[in-house]
Formats: sequence, structure tokens, C-alpha cells
Amino acid sequence: MALEARVGHWYQMADTYVVGREKIREYARAVQDYHPAHWDVSAAAELGYSDLVAPLTFTSTPGMTCNRRMFEQVVVGYDTYMQTEEVFEQHRPIVAGDELRIDVELTSVRRIAGRDLITVTNTFTDTAGERVHTLHTTVVGVTAEDLNPEIKTAVQNAMMHDVDIFGVGEEEYHKTERPDGDVRLSDGVFSRTPGTPSFDDVKVGDELPARHAKLSRGDLVNYSGVAGDANPIHWDESIAKLAGLPDVIAHGMLTMGLGAGFASAWSGDPGAVSRYAIRLSAPAVVSATEGADIEFSGKVKSLDPETRTGVVIVGAKSAGRKIFGLATLDVRFR
Repeated sequence: MALEARVGHWYQMADTYVVGREKIREYARAVQDYHPAHWDVSAAAELGYSDLVAPLTFTSTPGMTCNRRMFEQVVVGYDTYMQTEEVFEQHRPIVAGDELRIDVELTSVRRIAGRDLITVTNTFTDTAGERVHTLHTTVVGVTAEDLNPEIKTAVQNAMMHDVDIFGVGEEEYHKTERPDGDVRLSDGVFSRTPGTPSFDDVKVGDELPARHAKLSRGDLVNYSGVAGDANPIHWDESIAKLAGLPDVIAHGMLTMGLGAGFASAWSGDPGAVSRYAIRLSAPAVVSATEGADIEFSGKVKSLDPETRTGVVIVGAKSAGRKIFGLATLDVRFR
């Protein structure tokens, strides 16, 4: 069965995901985001949150767990995947204590320049029945002809006992689709007063203060455990080289998390972002001896006086190479 015919395949996480304070702190530490609202309940309350607010890219962690079945049983025919694009739509900020129902759907399969681009969408719905977050993940399917044949054995010998990143292969397939029903999007980003600068004080062309983030192999191992990304190209040099990489590379999601924290340190409120879209252009290589240095920069691209929002472009470079091909955040100002 052609993969295009499986577009629309949907399933729901068997149980709800309860957002805990310590998981928020654990994730914030992994992406080096020390905004007080992720760590201190009183600081979060000052911004109008009922509890600690999750970093913008936090949903990638439960999303990773839920997507495993999609890439093992539905999106088959590939030997591994390369992350290329990510879109986070924050309808309202997620806070500690939220109980979320997570859906997974294969939303798109596109063939570009001889490669298959596959998009899987996660939707996060709270107990009130409102969708609070939508996450779109786009990967490139990679087949055996693009891989060193030794890599499968090497990966299988290195992986945790219950993880198979190459998937379980073709099984009897039955398509399940999303049930009909209305979708209620939360308007939490726009209904609360954000803790950001006044719209009148922001100008097109304003530059965000540059920030450098340092990554070590230890940071990558920690992020792998926190986020549930078991791919050994992020911590095993020999396997990274078998995959055609110069060395171990940082997770794309980790660099995205660093970028989100960079932006919220400037804006003052991580919950004021309604959309964060990133296209990756090159990985950050993390050597065992020197690690990696990623320089983040940003600029206000446009402003909308009617909605008091703006689009901020975020740049990221490491070793002279652009990590983000294009990254934009839609931010609401006071």
C-alpha cells in the first residue's frame, strides 16, 4: 500500500499525559532555559499563570513517545529519518497540572527532489475539550541505499533494550481516521495580558541581544534521556560517522529549544508566542573535546498594530554554518 494512501491515519494516546512541575524543570534545564516562569511558581504567578509554564518546545517530549507507533507501524519502508522542519502552534501556554489527550495523525507525504517529506501532526487537548497546542513534525525518509550497511548492526548493539529506531517493518495494516467532530481551539495566548514589552515600544528592525549557548556531549546525553530521543548519532561518534556525519551532532529539537529560550529571555514571557516555525539547514557538530558553540541572533521582521503582534526572525550559527535555514516566532505584545 502506497504511503500516500495512508495520509489521514490517526490514533490517540492510550492514556492522558499529566504535566508535572519536575518534568517542566527537567526539560527547561535540558534546553538551558532559565526563564523564572519555568522554575518558580511565584514568578509564573506574576505573569498570570496558575503554575509553572512549560517551555514552548516542551510538547516535543510527549510527542516523541506518541509518534513511535506511527513510525514503526504506519510510515514504513524507510530505514531511518532525518528531521527537517518543525512548527509549534501554541493556542494557550501549557502549565503544570494540565492533563492532556494527545492525538497523532499522518497529515502529509510530499516527494521533493527524489526524497519523501513526511509530516506527522500531534494535537494536545485539555480536559475542558480545548486544543491547547498543535505540533507538526516533518522528516525525510531515508532508505538503505543512503546508509552504510554496517550501521544497523552498530545501532542495534548500542541501543537501549526496548528501542528499535529502524522500526518493526511491514505488518498487516488497517487505516484508522480521526472521528468527525468540532475542534475548539483555546484562545489563551490572546485572551491574557502578556508579560512582554508594549507594542508601542517595539520597532521593525529591532535586534535581539545575541546569545551564545555551549553544548557538550554531556548535554546531548542528558537531552536524549529527558526528551526520549534514543538515536545514537547524538552520543556515539562511531555511529554518527557510519551515518555519514563528521561527528556527533546535537538534536534538532535541542537547538530549537535553545532558540525558543533565547527569544523568551528577550520578550519576557514564553507564553506570548502563538507560533514557532523552524526549518533546519545544518546540524550543530559537538566534538568530544571542544563541544559546540551556537550563536543566536534575532530581529523584529514585521508588526501588526491590529493584533499587537510581531514576527521575530531567529538565526543560529555554529562553526560558521547556519543551523536554522529559517526560524520565525509570532509574538504578542502588550
